[in-house]
Amino acid sequence: MNPIIAGDVRLSRIPWLCLCVLGLTLLGATTEALAHAVAEGDKGYIQEISGIQLLPFVYLGAKHMVTGYDHILFLFGVIFFLYRLQHIAIYVSLFALGHSTTMLAGVYFGIGINSYIIDAIIGFSIVYKALDNLGAFQRWLGYQPNTKVATLVFGFCHGFGLSSKILDYNVSPDGLLPNLLAFNVGVEVGQLLALAVILIAMGFWRRSPSFLRHAYTANVVMMTAGFVLIGYQLTGWFVS
Repeated sequence: MNPIIAGDVRLSRIPWLCLCVLGLTLLGATTEALAHAVAEGDKGYIQEISGIQLLPFVYLGAKHMVTGYDHILFLFGVIFFLYRLQHIAIYVSLFALGHSTTMLAGVYFGIGINSYIIDAIIGFSIVYKALDNLGAFQRWLGYQPNTKVATLVFGFCHGFGLSSKILDYNVSPDGLLPNLLAFNVGVEVGQLLALAVILIAMGFWRRSPSFLRHAYTANVVMMTAGFVLIGYQLTGWFVS
């Protein structure tokens, strides 16, 4: 086979691969939303230790971000149409600033938000970003909301989602601040790892002539995942 044609065939598979990943994420969202709990092994370990434990908290922060389908979906939506690394860095930094601020403040000052409600808001952030990528607000409202402000505000919401998970750990107050900072470092490490994977996949996909053709479908799938997350979390809130 002609190598150019073979390359085109391989590239043409990228959008479908991305859609499959989004579909699996949607399935994961339905499963984990029903569970709505901190991993029992992690929770038990954290409850048994006290004092400054930096490495365990770095690991937990990275694990939560890498396995956090809601955070990854929002991040995916944020960088979907960003092509320059400078722009990506700005938006990712705004998101990191937002979730770091409320995560640290929420745990340190014991500001609790019902986990079902905050996770439903996080689901809404995914829906919002998908609609933004589809140009819905320009068509419906006649203007484009400030995307940087929206990224920062939803970063605050995601941070409260993180703090609610940490509060579920019943972390010992002994060494709390250093452990929180370590957790936040882990979150940023996990975010960078997830971002690297997304950018590599998006780089291949964008080289395909079918990118713009499948971009609509990808964002509809992402929006559907957000609605499913909202539905399950609100259901959990009503029945709990």
